[in-house]
Amino acid sequence: MSWIQDATQDVDPTGEVTEAFEKDRASLGHVANYTRVFAHRPAVLRAWQGLNGAIKGMDPRRYEVATTAAALRLRSSYCALAHGRVLAETHMSPDAVRALAAGEDSPELTEVDRAVARFAGKVAGGAADLRPADLDELRALGFADDEVLDVVLAAAARCFFSSVLEAVGAEPDAAYRALDAPMRDALTVGRPIAAG
Repeated sequence: MSWIQDATQDVDPTGEVTEAFEKDRASLGHVANYTRVFAHRPAVLRAWQGLNGAIKGMDPRRYEVATTAAALRLRSSYCALAHGRVLAETHMSPDAVRALAAGEDSPELTEVDRAVARFAGKVAGGAADLRPADLDELRALGFADDEVLDVVLAAAARCFFSSVLEAVGAEPDAAYRALDAPMRDALTVGRPIAAG
C-alpha cells in the first residue's frame, strides 16, 4: 500500500479511476499499488502512460536495462522489481538480471547492456554531474545521438515515476514475492514488498 489513501471509485465522475482499476485487474489480477496512487490524478496517469509509451519506442531490451539500472540507483524496489521481471521474462534469465542488479558479470549481459546500465545509473544518480566524456562508452559501441537520448529519456522518466512512488511510501505489489528468490532479493533495494 502507500501512505496516502486509495483514490476512491465513489467520486469518479469520468469513470477513469474505475477504468484504471479494471484494466489492472484484467492484466495483473489485482490493482497495482502504483495505480492506486496515480488514480488520485487520472490526467497525470494518462500523461505518464503516453510519455512512457513514447519512450518505450526504443530498443525494448535497452529500455528495460536502462529502466532497471535507473530504478536500482534510485533505490526503488517497486520499479526495479517490475522492470527486472520484464527483463527475466523476455530478454534474459533471472540469474542474469540478478547479476545486473549486483553489478556482476554474466555471459548473458552484453557490452551494450553493461554500458547502458552504467550510463542510466549515472543519469539517475545525478544528471547535473555528467560530462561529455560520460557519453563516450555508448558512442564507442556505435550509439547514435538519438540512441543516447533514448537511454537518457528512459532513466529520466524513471526518476519521475520512482520518486512519486517513494515519496508516498508505495510498496511493491505482493505479487513480486513469487519472483525467483535470488533475483527478487537483488532487486529489492529500498522498500520491502507488500505483505501477501
